[in-house]
Amino acid sequence: MTQLTKKRTISLRRILLMPKGTDVAMHLSILWLGVFGTLMIMSASMGIAITNQSYLVITLIKQIVFLFGGYFAMIFLAWNFNFDFFHSRKFAISIIITGLAIMSTVFFSAAGGARAWIRLPFFGVTIQPAEFAKIMMILIVAGYCGDNYVQKKSAKEILKRPLLTIGLFLGYVLLIQKDLGSMAVMFLIAVICFELAGNPKFRKLQRIFMWLFAIGFVFSILILSPFGESIIKHLPLAKYQINRFLSATNPFVDIYGAGYQIVKGLISFASGGIKGVGFGASVVKYTDFPAANTDFILAIVVEELGYGGFLLIFIPYLIIVFQLFRYASRMQFEQSKMILIGTAMYIVIHSLFNVGGVTGMIPLTGVPLLMISSGGSSTLSIMCAIGLSQAVIYRYHRGEMV
Repeated sequence: MTQLTKKRTISLRRILLMPKGTDVAMHLSILWLGVFGTLMIMSASMGIAITNQSYLVITLIKQIVFLFGGYFAMIFLAWNFNFDFFHSRKFAISIIITGLAIMSTVFFSAAGGARAWIRLPFFGVTIQPAEFAKIMMILIVAGYCGDNYVQKKSAKEILKRPLLTIGLFLGYVLLIQKDLGSMAVMFLIAVICFELAGNPKFRKLQRIFMWLFAIGFVFSILILSPFGESIIKHLPLAKYQINRFLSATNPFVDIYGAGYQIVKGLISFASGGIKGVGFGASVVKYTDFPAANTDFILAIVVEELGYGGFLLIFIPYLIIVFQLFRYASRMQFEQSKMILIGTAMYIVIHSLFNVGGVTGMIPLTGVPLLMISSGGSSTLSIMCAIGLSQAVIYRYHRGEMV
C-alpha cells in the first residue's frame, strides 16, 4: 500500500469515525446498502403516498433516523465491545431486557397474523424486539458455550442456562407472537453458532441438532413437492401460515387470495427483466400490492432497475459475508468465530428467506431484506451485529487474543 493510499484510508476512517483496524470494505458495503435501501423505500412507498400524502415523508424520516441511529450504534460497539461483557452483569441484564421486550409485544400491535411489534407513541414508530433477539442468540451461545472447556462441569450444567433462555425466546416468539419466520431465523443462528463449539461434551447435542437440521431439510423438500399439499393441510399451524405454505407450492391456484402477493411479485420480476423500467417507474407499486416497501421490496427493485438492481444488493451482501468468514478463519477462539459467523449467517438466512419467499420458492416468512426493506428494528439490529463483528476484527488487528 502506497503512502498516499494509507493517508486516504486514514482520512476515510476519521470521516466515518471508524477505529483503525476495522474492515473498510465491510463498512462501506453496509453504508451503500443503507443509502440504496433508503432510495428504494422512497420509490416503493410512492404507491401508498398517493392516498396518504404524509406517508412518504414520515416513512423516509423514520428510516433515516433509524439508519443514523444504527450507524452510531455500530460505531459505538466497534470501539467499545470486548469479551469482558460476557462476564459482567450487563450480559445478564441485556438478556432480561430483550426477553421482557419480546414478552411485552403481546399487549401491542398485531400485523399479518403475528403479534410482534411495540408501537411507540410518536409518528407511528414500531419496534420489533425479536429482531434484537437474533443478536442475543449469537451472544448467548458465544458467552456460555464458546471456549468453554470447564472439566468439572457436565454438559447439562454448562448448557442449562443458555438452552433454557434460548428455548424461552423461541417458544414465546413462535407460540405467543406467532412469528414463525423470526423463530426460524433465531433457531438457525443459534444452532450454527453452537456447532462451532469445540467442547467434546457438546458432541451428542451437536449431532442431534445436525440430524434435526437434515430432517427439516428433507421435510421442506417434501412439502414443496407435488405431494406437499396433503401434508401441509395437516400441519399444526394457523390458517394464514398454512395458506403461505400452499401458495408456495402453487401461487396461481388462488391468485386473488393466498397467492396474490407472490403473483404480483412475479409480475414485477417479469416486467423488470434485465434492464428494468427505470427508477421510480414501477407500475405494480401503484396497484393493491401489499408490503411493497417492506417484505416485497425486492420485486420493486428488480422491476425498476432490472437484475442489475438485484446485483447492487447481492454484491455488498457477498462482500460482507466473505469478509466475515475470512476473518473467522483466522480467529483462535470460538467466541470470536461465533460472533463473525453468526453475523454472516444472520445476513445469509434473512436473504434466503426473503428472496425465496418473494420468488415463490419457499413459503412467505415475513422476514425483511436487511437494510433494504422499510423497518427500523431490522436496520438497527443488523448494524449492531456488524458493529460487534468490527470490534472483533479491530481487536484482531491490535494483536489482542481473539
